[in-house]
Amino acid sequence: MSKQKELIKNTIIIFIGKISTQFLTFFLLPIYTRFLSTSDYGYVDLILTYISLLVPVITIQQEMATFRYLVDSRNDNKKIKKIISNSIWNILLYSVLSIMLFLIVIQFTSFKYFYYIVINIVVCIFSNLFMQIARGLGKNIQYSIASFVTGLITVTSNIILICYYGIGAKGMLISMTLANIICCIYLFFSLKLYKYISTKEKDSNLSKEMMKYSLPLVPNGISWWFINVSDRTIISFILGVSANGIYAVANKFPSIISSFLGIFNLSWTESASLHINDKDRDEFFSNVAKNVLHIFSSLCLGIIAVLPFIFNIIIGKKYIDSYNYIPIFLIGSMCSCIVSIYSAIYIAKKMTKKVAYTSIASAVINIVINLIFIKYIGLYAAAISTALAYFIMMIYRHFDLKKYVNIKYNFKDIMITIIMFTISILLYYVNNNIGNIINIALAIIYALFVNLKYLKLLFKKRKYINL
Repeated sequence: MSKQKELIKNTIIIFIGKISTQFLTFFLLPIYTRFLSTSDYGYVDLILTYISLLVPVITIQQEMATFRYLVDSRNDNKKIKKIISNSIWNILLYSVLSIMLFLIVIQFTSFKYFYYIVINIVVCIFSNLFMQIARGLGKNIQYSIASFVTGLITVTSNIILICYYGIGAKGMLISMTLANIICCIYLFFSLKLYKYISTKEKDSNLSKEMMKYSLPLVPNGISWWFINVSDRTIISFILGVSANGIYAVANKFPSIISSFLGIFNLSWTESASLHINDKDRDEFFSNVAKNVLHIFSSLCLGIIAVLPFIFNIIIGKKYIDSYNYIPIFLIGSMCSCIVSIYSAIYIAKKMTKKVAYTSIASAVINIVINLIFIKYIGLYAAAISTALAYFIMMIYRHFDLKKYVNIKYNFKDIMITIIMFTISILLYYVNNNIGNIINIALAIIYALFVNLKYLKLLFKKRKYINL
């Protein structure tokens, strides 16, 4: 199977399992914006943000090292058992130490939903590890099923706990915990992980080697957290949790891009790692980068064009101000798509330190801009700082990677995309019926124009998606 066919097949397998639940989760937004106040939603969004920070810090990104080392060991069952066993024992140790630390912290401070948060962190740690083991073993179907089950449980339990029982923020945390527990149980038995757990397989040298790989990813993970969600902390502290609720809703629309990107990036990271040393890698990687630019810019423009028609339908009146910030976040999401393509190449070459350095620099830029301007332009500062941080990281990584992989773009495509975004955003803010209709027409024409070759290939090669 060629590299392109392999990438398409893996992407579609993961897509089937994740995309339906991603959309279901997105369409919980009307429930959140009608049943939760801006302050309640802002508060729980902040909690989930800190969970996303703590999980990779506690695990020292062991799950990513597990994935990468399993990719290189798929034909060596003995090595597979050693990698998985060491990873699980290490993660278990990290979790126990973290729980002990949390129990000490609670003696000196008071935090709403503290125990729910601690339980959530622990189950997320194991859920992430098991998911990366599935990917590392090439078990994308199991990964896809686990994603579907997790999303379905999250959606169902959220509706029951928030709408029927009315327990709001606590219900969101319970739903997330329950979904991740079921995900862990499913993967533990479907992957037969119990066969890999043995104290006899402990290998301190392997653990040190994997830690050497994963440790630079920790500052990278923290930096990504700063870029993505440090804004929430600054907003909550300076503007209040209600403003953070507005910010969180505005970010939900770019999360559509993130969801699609996350699905693609799972299979792309695997393909990049498998084919990083191939002779035709430059051509392969360039084609992937150009396709990502075309597909995700089309998706961004489509969201911008459609939003004026659907925003008031799906979003409660309390959150109406979030409309103003969405295009800026979408620009940031567009840049993050290219950044993710480059990140996978760094990871494939095991150059995780490079990932860390560039992420830290961008994180600093994001925080500085946010802190300087938030008092003057409010939530616009958070949106602009995030978009600018991604843009700078994208430019730097592009030229830095040329030392190792020569990725080329069509200059004409880039200029057309910039012009289209400019026109689309102007029409979005003018927001009249004629302009909005024109915007949709332009988005459709652009999508067909830049993706025509890809669409033809997809229809011709439907046989490649057969499992």
